[in-house]
Order: sequence, then structure tokens, then C-alpha cells
Amino acid sequence: MCGVIGAYSLKDKTKNVYPLIVRGLLDLQHRGQLSAGITSYNPDRKRILQTHKKNGKVHEVFDINHRYKSKRLLEDYSGHAAIGHSRYATSGDNGDQLAQPFERPHGRKSKWFSLAFNGNLANYNKLKIGLEEVGYNMTYDSDTEVIMHFLSREVQSHKPWEELNFVEIFKTLLKDFDGSWNIAFLNADGKMVAVRDPLGLKPMCYGVTDDGILVFSSESVVLANLQIEATDLKPGEMIIVDGDNFTVKSYIDKEKSNKTSYCFFEWIYFAHLASVMDNESVYHVREAVGEQLAKEETVQFNGDFIVVPVPESSYVAGAKYAQAAQIPFVQGLLKNHSVGRTFIDNTNRIHNIQLKFTHLREVLQGKKIILIDDSIVRGTTMRALVTNLKEWSGAKEVHLRIGCPPITSPCFYGIDFPTIKELYAGETTPNAKDFNADSLYYLSLPGLLKALNKNRNELCAACLTSEYPTHEGVERFNNQRQLHEKSSK
Repeated sequence: MCGVIGAYSLKDKTKNVYPLIVRGLLDLQHRGQLSAGITSYNPDRKRILQTHKKNGKVHEVFDINHRYKSKRLLEDYSGHAAIGHSRYATSGDNGDQLAQPFERPHGRKSKWFSLAFNGNLANYNKLKIGLEEVGYNMTYDSDTEVIMHFLSREVQSHKPWEELNFVEIFKTLLKDFDGSWNIAFLNADGKMVAVRDPLGLKPMCYGVTDDGILVFSSESVVLANLQIEATDLKPGEMIIVDGDNFTVKSYIDKEKSNKTSYCFFEWIYFAHLASVMDNESVYHVREAVGEQLAKEETVQFNGDFIVVPVPESSYVAGAKYAQAAQIPFVQGLLKNHSVGRTFIDNTNRIHNIQLKFTHLREVLQGKKIILIDDSIVRGTTMRALVTNLKEWSGAKEVHLRIGCPPITSPCFYGIDFPTIKELYAGETTPNAKDFNADSLYYLSLPGLLKALNKNRNELCAACLTSEYPTHEGVERFNNQRQLHEKSSK
């Protein structure tokens, strides 16, 4: 689950879009905190495409707090077109070399390109083996590298005098790719492409500023902060930019254009609160989650109860639950913003949890707490949190209320829980005692669908239902389930 962004000045070719990309990546920092990068296009520069990327948060990668270094980057990577990326690793290691965009140099400008990718190829291993069998050297254990090789092969299949037909290129890739794959592409001929995967598993939107800069991004918060209207790129659509114009085209067959598999996890956890995705406001969805939880509540909470949200993705749901249940809402936990999300941080989660929250003991001590959270994935955070609330903050009781049904199955499309074994509800029947809690309730699937304002067939909820939207997802889950059942005997 990464963030991608692109900007192209359609009118003024002297415009430098570098600051806009950096600003947009700051807005997308929540989507990936491991690394960030940019590739800019400048035909007046010897190196027409130039890429800067490394591990670190956006402000570190672009030296935002260092006047002279940031000014030098602004000058060195100037250009009227650029793509950017913030990385959250679901494949490959955590080294600098896997920071994106990936640039593939070539002597011919049309075949020299850079790409940024958000998603996961569910059939990555098969594609990698296939490339190796025909002589490719796979340097990294990354699906972005696979995409780069496949794209390069399609681009180089065109004769030097032929215009690149991006619709046909990505239509051809449909035959090979299974999974989610939003791509930003920029070549040294000044062609830019943004592609949304055929099922819409990951979000993508675009808009144009008053001074004629086309901007596309993983989330509308980027466009909102530029004060321009965002339009969702539909599943199976692509933006093609060439010179002064851009077009939006579909690269999938018409009969497939009505089939979607939006990832519900985007609305309840990943996406920025200010974003609107596929016509649904993240804020309103989370508010509706809290209201639905309150409607489904079966326990009568009388006495000294307070509602406390787990920061920060559960603030809105917690506030709405408290309002609907007429129970005081207290921000009894504060988040340390210098620590990344423990769910998407692949380092020591236990250590990060200890650093992550500050407890307001003065408002928690002696209270009976209704703790609202968006989900339980591995359960690590929740076990430590409830224990700390009782042992350190002196809470009398802790009642867990979770804003989605139990996550029982792995994700193969870009969220970092790829095995049944690592999931709390994948191996266990949920029980409050496992968390040292006094009660535990998950939002029902009908309640979640109502909050999302989506039909079941519009969403990917494979992690809840084990019903995968692609062939490779079904196959991988069946294989994994068989192995899991054998090892459990």
C-alpha cells in the first residue's frame, strides 16, 4: 500500500512541478513511511529523466528542513513533469535500492522510462520465474522490478518510428498481471501515463490546477490541498499525457468495466481522513462505522463509562459511537507522531507499540473504557494496549469495539498480511480474554457494508470472507489453507 503522484504542466513548460510533487508526497506520507522518491522530466537537461530517492520519511528524503540542500534538490530535479512515490513494503527488503520510482535508462528516449507502483501482483512469483527462465536477471525480490521488465518488453516491441500505443501496451499486460497495480509512468519523450488497475482495488484520482497543471494521485487529499476538484479514475482507466493535452481512456473490455473490487480497508484504516474515494468520503464512512457499532451494541453500559478511540484512524468512529450511545468521549490516548504506524512498520512491533501511545492516566484511572479501534489484524497492538490501560493507567474495565468484522484471511493485493498464520482471527476464535479485555465485539459485515454505502459485489472483502476477486488470489489462498490445515494436525 504505497502512494503515487504525478504532475504535468500542460501550458507552461518552464514551470517546475518539483515543489508540487514533494507537497503531495507529504500528504501521502501515511500510505508509506519507508522511503520516498521523485523522477522529473526536463528536456533542457542532459539527463532528461533524473531520479532522487532513498529511505526515510518525505521530509528527510527531500531535506525539507535544510535550506541549502532543499534548494539544491529543487534546482537539480526541476522539470515541467514528474512522478513521485512513498513506499510501504509488501515485497522485497527494506533497502534503499527498492525505493521508487524505478528508472530504466535506454539510449532511445521513448524507451527510457521511470515508473512508480502501488499495489501487489498476486502472481509475482510465477512472473518472476518466467522471466528468469528466458534469461532475465532479477536483481531485487520485488514485483515493481517484474512490472518494469514487462513494461520494457512491451515498449521495446515498438519500432523506433512507431508511436507508443499505451492502451494496447496495458491491455497486453492484462494477460499477465493478476492483482492490484496502479502505475505512474514517465518517459524521456515527455509522455506520462497513470493507470488504475482493472478492479479498482487501489484508489486513483486526478484534477487540473487553474494554471494548467494536471495532477494525479492515490488520494484526493492531495488535490483538496491544492484546492482543485478531484475526479476518480475509474477501474481500468488510464490518463495519457502528451505535450499540451491529456486524455482518459479505458484499456479493458466493456463487459468488464462494471466489475469492481474496491478495498474496504482503504476507507476504514489506510486513507487520509480528508480523502474522498469512489464517491465515498473517508470521514463519513468512519463516522458511519461508529454509528453502526453503537446500533449493534448489546451491552448496557451504565455507570462510569467513557469511550476512548485508538488514535488516529478511530477518532471519528469513536466520537460518533459516543454520541449515538450517549457516553462521554475522551481522547485518553495520544499518538507519538515520530513513530510510524505499527501495522505498516515491518520492524519490531512490540517496541513500537510501547513508544506509540501516551496514556492520559488522569482521565483514564478508575474508568470503565469502551475502546474503539478500526480492526484487529495480528492482535499485537491490542494485547499490549489493553494491558497497559489496566496496569499502567488503572482502568477498571476495557471493552473492545472493532469497526470491521474479524480478519480471517490473508491479503495478496497490497496489504501486509500475506499468511493465515500471522492473523489473530485466522487461527483463533476471537475472545476478549486473549486481550485481557472484559468484552469484545466486531462490527457485522452488513453493518460494514451499510457504513461504506457499497454493495457486497462492489468490494474486495477477501480478508473477511475468503472470497478473492482474482484467479491467483483464489489459488494462493487454497494452497495456503491446505498447508495450514496440514501443519495444524
